[in-house]
Amino acid sequence: MSVKAIIPMPMAVPEAHAPRRLALDCQTLLDHRQANGVCGCCCGAFRPRYKRLVDNIFPEDPEDGLVKANMEKLTFYALSAPEKLDRIGAYLSERLCRDVARHRYGYVCIAMEALDQLLMACHCQSINLFVESFLKMVRKLLEADKPNLQILGTNSFVKFANIEEDTPSYHRSYDFFVSRFSEMCHSNYEDPDIRTKIRMAGIKGLQGVVRKTVNDELQANIWDPQHMDKIVPSLLFNLQSGEGTESRSPSPLQASEKEKESPAELTERCFRELLGRAAYGNIKNAVTPVLMHLDNHSLWEGKTFAVRCFKIIMYSIQSQHSHLVIQQLLGHLDANSKTSATVRAGIVEVLLEAAAIAASGSVGPTVLEVFNTLLRHLKLSVDYELTGSYDCTAMGSKTINKHEERQLQEAVIRTIGSFANTLPTYQRSEVMLFIMGKVPIPGLHPTLPPSGSGLEAYRMIQVMLLKSLRQVTCGFQSTNMLTAMPTSFLDPLLSFALLEDAHIRLLVLEILVSLIDRHSNLPKFSTISIISDISVLKLKMEKCSRQDNLFMKKHAQQLYRHIYLSCKEHSSVQVHYEMLYSLLALVSMELANEEVVVDLIRLSLALQDLALASEETLPVYNRCAVHALAAAYLNLICQLTSVPTFCQHIHEVLEMRQKESPFLLPEDVFTEEPKVPEILERPGVELLFQQVKITEVLGVSGYNAERLAIPYTPQFTDEDRLSKRKSVGETISLQVEVESRNSPEKEERTPAEEITFEALKNAIVDSVGLEEQERERRRQVVEKFQKAPFEEIAAHCGARATMLQNKLSQIFEITIRPPPSPSGTITAGYGQTQSRSVPVYEMKFPDLCVY
Repeated sequence: MSVKAIIPMPMAVPEAHAPRRLALDCQTLLDHRQANGVCGCCCGAFRPRYKRLVDNIFPEDPEDGLVKANMEKLTFYALSAPEKLDRIGAYLSERLCRDVARHRYGYVCIAMEALDQLLMACHCQSINLFVESFLKMVRKLLEADKPNLQILGTNSFVKFANIEEDTPSYHRSYDFFVSRFSEMCHSNYEDPDIRTKIRMAGIKGLQGVVRKTVNDELQANIWDPQHMDKIVPSLLFNLQSGEGTESRSPSPLQASEKEKESPAELTERCFRELLGRAAYGNIKNAVTPVLMHLDNHSLWEGKTFAVRCFKIIMYSIQSQHSHLVIQQLLGHLDANSKTSATVRAGIVEVLLEAAAIAASGSVGPTVLEVFNTLLRHLKLSVDYELTGSYDCTAMGSKTINKHEERQLQEAVIRTIGSFANTLPTYQRSEVMLFIMGKVPIPGLHPTLPPSGSGLEAYRMIQVMLLKSLRQVTCGFQSTNMLTAMPTSFLDPLLSFALLEDAHIRLLVLEILVSLIDRHSNLPKFSTISIISDISVLKLKMEKCSRQDNLFMKKHAQQLYRHIYLSCKEHSSVQVHYEMLYSLLALVSMELANEEVVVDLIRLSLALQDLALASEETLPVYNRCAVHALAAAYLNLICQLTSVPTFCQHIHEVLEMRQKESPFLLPEDVFTEEPKVPEILERPGVELLFQQVKITEVLGVSGYNAERLAIPYTPQFTDEDRLSKRKSVGETISLQVEVESRNSPEKEERTPAEEITFEALKNAIVDSVGLEEQERERRRQVVEKFQKAPFEEIAAHCGARATMLQNKLSQIFEITIRPPPSPSGTITAGYGQTQSRSVPVYEMKFPDLCVY
């Protein structure tokens, strides 16, 4: 008899409740896997095949695990009838929810294992509906209170994330999973071992979400701020928990035993993978949460963790995107311009490390904007240090720690140098000009205050900007000095060499030395000493190029003058003379030709005369230092010229000084305790280098003896007036003195009149009157050309042209030469002889004279 004859259909007899109760009882028995019995033989045939196949994979005892043979049948059925896959998933989901509710966790694990196997085996077009059931079950497990169920659901999701689906999904959402996995990353479970497992499961889950969504444009955009604000802080939280471990190499893929990884190590791998997948437009969304996390947890001040985070970022992102991270850091520095110095210093330190990693791609297209931002914060820090506080909108006025501001300033300067090292030569030259344009130049800068705290502020800004410039020039090597130090750069730089501030003068010397030293010879001249044989130094030298010769022809006298005037400064100490010696030595090796060598020797002898001059009020130590400097340099240059008689004279003088006056040699002067006399008597002739003798021996060797015989005298220019003169009266007195000194009629001129206040007042009034007259004359000329008739203007211009032609004719008459005739003269009227003259261009020359 058939089953249909035994059990009538429920719809035919709706009043009968017994069959319905019987069906419920059968379902309960099937849930408990009572396969044998009346329900198994009577009701099993009514269940769809996919349900029977699903039921058969569950054993009677959950500890026995999945029934593999029946699982193979279920897999085969799913592959043969893919349209049933979604129903299989729905039924498995129903069973799993029921088992979770009844705390039958063994069956839960079996259901998840079956789902995993079906996911791995099936890639048909109907898998999307099956995935929905799968994600529903994973969500159910993640919502459970049991840590083991959360970990089980996470592991299944990770396996699913590694599957590449053949068909896209338009409606799938991962918002819940991002939130739940982020919450698991912050787990505070009491048991530390279970807490670690939950956190690692959360990290793996976030990694799975990223893998599943980052490359699929049809999925929810994981780079949206709403997702990144959850993912990135969760990763940083776990990364911070293992801060003791150092950041590894750019791609740490050598972790062979992943199960032994700590949450921090797993987080680092996940964070690197996330950043490595970031495209150009997603860098900002990925980095912004990092900045906010460091702000909210005050992690800039410690610097270590912030630097580690951005090392991971810079190593992980694509190199062409590095400048985007730099720009975000600079923008964040601007946003924190009124926070504490430690926070700003932390951001700057991160910038320093990031620039070193990014190398050539760190600055990006806006080169000068990067340096402008750093220089702006350098000036802000100087202002904060001087005022002692700054206005903070949220907290009112805040007191400044000067020591912290100094540390910030040094960090900014180091960062400027780090950025400059990543630039090519031509861009670094532009940066040097840009920084020099920011330095307030005394006498030229319109906003320089006359005195007081404002002057101190400008002095500090000058020092900081020159330090930044020194950092930029460090390691700078240019083949063309004309492009490395153009006039627009060299003139303002040398103007600082005449300031009274010893620190500023030292910075200028260091910048010059750094720019000229192209073969790394500077360390060999770090100290001043008498070197008997310079071959032990192993100096690197090349022949002076044409561009270097042009540079020296243009700027040599300017350099000599500043070296000479620097030696006249009373505030110069040992380090100044050492830098001057290095500058002289490097010029001799990098930029010297025969003419430059002659001028440098003349300059050295002029320094000796400066130390001997009675009108100079140099202290005894400075006089001895100048003598020692000249001796050390002449000892060097004589060996570079390789003229034996020149070397012999220099060595004779040095030997005499060693015997009678060792305080004129660098070994006794440039020490911690200089051995100089209280009163310096004028040295004897045998202790001095003789210009006549040097001119004689070098003239025999082919050097320009006439030029050597002329003593060197510095040429004073307007630059001196723009630098360190303290008053207008002193400036004008200097002008009168220079005019009288340079005039060829010095003996015949009367002494310069005394400059008084009335004279100054009259000079100012007269200059104002002259300016008014000049302005009126220009107005009349303009008015004449605007209103006068054309004929009058043409006649005026014609008259000027005629006058010009007459002057030119006179000049040409002067240059006319007599013809090459045997007599050379012709007889004019009245018995007079007159030279017959023809223009040079009409003269006939012999063939041998023409080429």
